[in-house]
Amino acid sequence: MTETSASTSTYDVAVVGGGPAGLAAALALAETGARTALVARRVPYGDNRTTALLGGSVAFLESLDVWRRCADKAAALTTMRLVDDTGRLIRAPEVKFVCSEIGLETFGYNIENRELMIALEARAAELTNLIRIDDEADTVSPDEMQVQVRTRQGKVLVARLVVGADGRQSLCREAAGISVKRRALEQTALTFNITHSRPHKNMSTEFHTPAGPCVFVPLPGNRSSVVWVNKPRDAERLMALSDEALSDAAEKQSHSILGRVQVEPGRHVFPLAIEQPTQLAKNRIVLVGEAAHVVPPIGAQGLNLGLRDAGDIADVVRDAGMNGADIGAAPVLARFEQIRRSDISSRTFAIDMANRSLLSDLLPMQVIRAAGMQAMGSIGPLRRLAMREGLSPSWRRNTS
Repeated sequence: MTETSASTSTYDVAVVGGGPAGLAAALALAETGARTALVARRVPYGDNRTTALLGGSVAFLESLDVWRRCADKAAALTTMRLVDDTGRLIRAPEVKFVCSEIGLETFGYNIENRELMIALEARAAELTNLIRIDDEADTVSPDEMQVQVRTRQGKVLVARLVVGADGRQSLCREAAGISVKRRALEQTALTFNITHSRPHKNMSTEFHTPAGPCVFVPLPGNRSSVVWVNKPRDAERLMALSDEALSDAAEKQSHSILGRVQVEPGRHVFPLAIEQPTQLAKNRIVLVGEAAHVVPPIGAQGLNLGLRDAGDIADVVRDAGMNGADIGAAPVLARFEQIRRSDISSRTFAIDMANRSLLSDLLPMQVIRAAGMQAMGSIGPLRRLAMREGLSPSWRRNTS
């Protein structure tokens, strides 16, 4: 439903931000029975980036009645291959992770974000207790009992809890009084999609270069998405190439494993950073998605973390509601912080260390990295542990 009234409206929860994590959070919260407002402009998704949905992400989307609406637009990921393409004296051996080794039919699915957004929007339109406010938040003002949100068009709403899903420059985070630690990386990611003459066989291949990873992730048919991390000047140079020249560069970087490559229209380039808020919840405001964590596109963790944020805040609100508690009160926020902190911190640390080890010119670090990859490739229990942890933190499996 879309609300257009100019009067002040009252909700249990207001979600600010309509990206995938925000929409998923709004759906999950509405499913708990909470009267939920989603404050976000309804605009077409802006680019053709993709997400590898891993671990419990697909199950979560199934629980929201979203996945069936876009499953045919996704490609299964059954094998993940890591290739050391650094050209250094000490190189790591190739490592291949196969889902059947840990009893799975697939690690997950790769899907274009815009297809996922269409499915999320379609489900959101069906929920009568999810009110869509087609506008952007202008001010967010928390007090002891509630949070007031005023939109740019002057609409005012109040809620006992606000979920900030409004990205890196989060207005909600600022309103909550939460500071953020930022570290810019001397890396830039170029993303685009390709068609290719050879089948990918549902194998994702990640080439490790001295400037960062370049990963080719399957899409339906003979198509793949590419995330190519590079030095900023080299990423900009690639961005400026003609389609034919970038196709040649991508084919060369892939060592022609996919045959002849043809770049599809649409490219996106963005600088990489690591951002960590000092808190995830404060003053009746909780953070999800990129308002809560920004990590490099390594290991496909970004949106998967955001979807876990969405599922966890819904669980916390459901539990609080069943116990008759104030869903925006400090103990409820503390519970969300406790659940999410270790997941986000551990993932951010692992991604940062993997990236640092790849970029390091120090010989001892290269030896350690090569030895670690050798161990994962040759020691079955360690490899299986790495696969399971990559999909979902062990503590979540042990407590679910």
